[in-house]
Amino acid sequence: MSLQIEKRENSMALLTIEVPASELAEAIENAYHRNKGKISTPGFRKGKVPRQMIEKLYGKEIFYEDAANELIPGAYERALDECEEEIVSSPKIEVVHIEAGEPFVFTAEVALKPEIKLGKYKGVKVAKFDNSVSDDEIDAAIEKERERNARNIVVENRAVEDGDMTIIDFEGFVDDIPFQGGKGEDYALTIGSGTFIPGFESQLIGAEIGKEISVNVTFPEDYQAEDLAGKDAVFKCMVKEIKEKELPELDDEFASEVSEFDTLDEYKADLKAKLIEGKEKANKEQKEDACIDAVINDSDIEIPEPMLETQKHRMVEEFTQNIRMQGLNLEQYFQYTGMDYKSMVEHMTPQADKRIRIQLVLEAVAAKEKLVASDEEYNNEIARMAESYEMEVELLEEKINEDTKKRILKDLSVRKAVEFIVKNSKEE
Repeated sequence: MSLQIEKRENSMALLTIEVPASELAEAIENAYHRNKGKISTPGFRKGKVPRQMIEKLYGKEIFYEDAANELIPGAYERALDECEEEIVSSPKIEVVHIEAGEPFVFTAEVALKPEIKLGKYKGVKVAKFDNSVSDDEIDAAIEKERERNARNIVVENRAVEDGDMTIIDFEGFVDDIPFQGGKGEDYALTIGSGTFIPGFESQLIGAEIGKEISVNVTFPEDYQAEDLAGKDAVFKCMVKEIKEKELPELDDEFASEVSEFDTLDEYKADLKAKLIEGKEKANKEQKEDACIDAVINDSDIEIPEPMLETQKHRMVEEFTQNIRMQGLNLEQYFQYTGMDYKSMVEHMTPQADKRIRIQLVLEAVAAKEKLVASDEEYNNEIARMAESYEMEVELLEEKINEDTKKRILKDLSVRKAVEFIVKNSKEE
């Protein structure tokens, strides 16, 4: 196999790949054996027609497409191994020449990793992040914990109040006619939750158990049921049960029930430490993002369109894998959201563009500062990966080929670039 590379504008390149005639001959013969059982010829049983007879009747080109499809993936992979340029897009393949007895030639139009003009990355200015935690933040966290541990108490001696949990029966009417889907029995509704149509829940405030009440609403113009959108409706409702939240007392007993501590003061001190730790982590990530954004904004980056398209499709595949882990497939997701594959790909454009820019500037910083992962850092990363995969380190190392190792080392150098930029940044 031979490879020629023609660099073009906008970080594009054309790879011309030539496959020896002997490999083409073998691929044509393989195509014949794969397809001979599908071809009927008078005087021969299916699968018994000689190749020469088929080519005479249908033309010698009959097996060319199948042979090309067999050859192209392997030949392209070998070309990638031979090519010293970094290719960052899927190839656009075109067959140039295919003729039995002659070399097979095809081209692959690809995007190369673009050169960027790296801007300022030392001393970038970012806002100062405050890691302190106020008493109000501690109190808010405690209130959330009290809410999680609240008891629901049945009340019978008063009417519905905002925040109550109710059990209701209801039936909806438009022009005095009941409509489909407008009836419910023993329905659990928390007043103020915004579960029902705007205005419905607030009108239940003051309702008494066992007494029917009429609730007047107007369906939103964009309501999902088109036959109800924008229409006035009356719901006849009856409250059957009222429950209210009873929050636990804020004392040592509460602290001992929700934590490992015996006193409220100890619980508060631990909660404050955890809130500070969480804020430090969040602020660290925000500072990293701000620093990287500053470098990107000061750098000149032109992303070739095929590189962006490849990244978008790759992100859709990642998304597909993620929802599959949740028990959904892409078709189901499209049904729920009203999207299709094309609109999803376009939806990924801003994220894909940002992801590429981040990768390019960090790789450029790593290269300029010669930030390379040490053997110890690499081994630590393998140990971390093995732990997350619940595998033995030795078994994981056996599965890591040279390309994977290069990718891991590149990822580590990129992380070092982030640390370098942040370390050399200036807060203001």
